[in-house]
Amino acid sequence: MDPMTPLQLARRGVRRRVDLVPMTPIQQLRAGHLAHRVVQLLVGLVLFGVTMALMLRATLGLEPWGVLTYGLTLHIPMSYGQMVIASSFVVLLLWIPLRQWPGLGTVLNAVVIGLATDAMLSVVPPIESLGWRVGAMLVGVVGNGMAGALYIGSQLGPGPRDGLMTGLARRTGRSIRLVRTSLEVTVVALGWSLGGVVGVGTVLYALLIGPVVQFFLPLLTVRVEVPPVAQPVAAAGSERHDHTAATQAPASSTSEAPSAQRSAEPGSSVRDTATW
Repeated sequence: MDPMTPLQLARRGVRRRVDLVPMTPIQQLRAGHLAHRVVQLLVGLVLFGVTMALMLRATLGLEPWGVLTYGLTLHIPMSYGQMVIASSFVVLLLWIPLRQWPGLGTVLNAVVIGLATDAMLSVVPPIESLGWRVGAMLVGVVGNGMAGALYIGSQLGPGPRDGLMTGLARRTGRSIRLVRTSLEVTVVALGWSLGGVVGVGTVLYALLIGPVVQFFLPLLTVRVEVPPVAQPVAAAGSERHDHTAATQAPASSTSEAPSAQRSAEPGSSVRDTATW
């Protein structure tokens, strides 16, 4: 068989089908390939912070939660990365009434992205040229999508904002699309009122982030095997339903992934992609 060209390899990778498996935090750690998945998770989170910093330096508009974060830094004496970390843990407090359980990826998401963002901002000076700013914005958006696919594909738990969105959807019975849109409109409006940067980058992010993640996710999702869990006694009732719901939902492939996991089918019209 003749060796495949890079383009053929890319097409084959995009058509790859790997399950995004609903798991409890303990199952995530026991699902195999843990070292590989943790390294991929960390690479994705660092890349997410780096690309977020590029969008900040571009000053052409931030992604929705970034608008709020930047607005808060104008009124609270914290760096952008410190505010990312602080706001992540505030969002995690909102998981409590939703009975959401954070995984390893959730906790690392709350910390690593903020650290990586501040580190990148410390070495990349403000950009003056409009051409370079546009370039930084485009690299930021595309790189952010790849970073999201890396950490979601590691299957070690959603980010704090992802979990808030999916938890609200589960508790209210509303669609992910409606909950996500409502949350992001709210945070953009609040962030803009505080002085957050809204611009062409904000719009471009909304338009491109879904297709970019949909392209990379089939390539980057790690295959896992969900270990069995002991069934709680019947008296656990509603608590069993909340704490083990992830284990009872059917797995979805990266070409059919639900919006909460960033649907990854190439060419799909689904844009209900998760945030971070």
